[in-house]
Amino acid sequence: MGSIAQGHLALGQFLKAKRATVSPQDVGLPDTGRIRRVPGLRREEVAQLADVSVDYYTRLEQGRMTHASDAVLSSIAQALGLSAAEREYLQRCARTHAQPRVTSPADTITPATQTLIDSMACVPAVVLGRRMDVIGWNAMGAALFTDFSKIEPDRRNLARMVFLEPRIRELYIDWSDVASGFVERLRMDATRYPEDPQLHTLIDELSAHDHDFRRWWSRHSVQGVTSGRKRIRHRVAGELTLDWQALQLTAAPEQTIIVHTAPQGSETQQGFAALAAWAEQLAAA
Repeated sequence: MGSIAQGHLALGQFLKAKRATVSPQDVGLPDTGRIRRVPGLRREEVAQLADVSVDYYTRLEQGRMTHASDAVLSSIAQALGLSAAEREYLQRCARTHAQPRVTSPADTITPATQTLIDSMACVPAVVLGRRMDVIGWNAMGAALFTDFSKIEPDRRNLARMVFLEPRIRELYIDWSDVASGFVERLRMDATRYPEDPQLHTLIDELSAHDHDFRRWWSRHSVQGVTSGRKRIRHRVAGELTLDWQALQLTAAPEQTIIVHTAPQGSETQQGFAALAAWAEQLAAA
């Protein structure tokens, strides 16, 4: 299936999934008393709210619409109460044909970027490329997660490790929150890089081997979060509460530095001291 057809199919699946989460009461529609055979809104209700014909919306949801204006997409997004990230995803699905083809993988970082994260000696940092591939890390990052240098480069993917590597999976106290967020990010990446075969291979692999991934992927949820808090149970540093931030590199937009810091005055600051000592032991080994 070509990227254009995939985009139209993804658009239809996304619209269907989103209208299933919206009740008539959520959007101010009256209760008609009719028995509802499906959850959420009916197609005709979405069409009414978006001020388009039922036939037009039906063709859009069935992947048979080859184009839709920005005004129509905006009306549908408003009718469904989409978030900013969901609106971006909607636009990307509808404009798949305008996305550039993958020419070369963004799988290496510059020496300057490595120097930058190495200078963050007191906090864990990793660099993610396309598909959440781990393409760089500092000593604290390796101490927190794993020695990435001992993992084959084509297996060095954070989403794959979180779902398929028990040792990494067990790090996260709130694993389901973290892992579902990874699925939402991959869902967005699928529209950003529709011609990336490695991304589709990764999605197929995770779908085949993990029930939770399949379940969350089918929800068509997307994420635009660039910061947050996570809890990790580390075998050396103990339980850590980490604030994380995603810093996008202007010179390499497909690369993101994920920096983990400890909340001020928290026990995690003491845990970082143990993590730093562990990092020194790993470096000396």
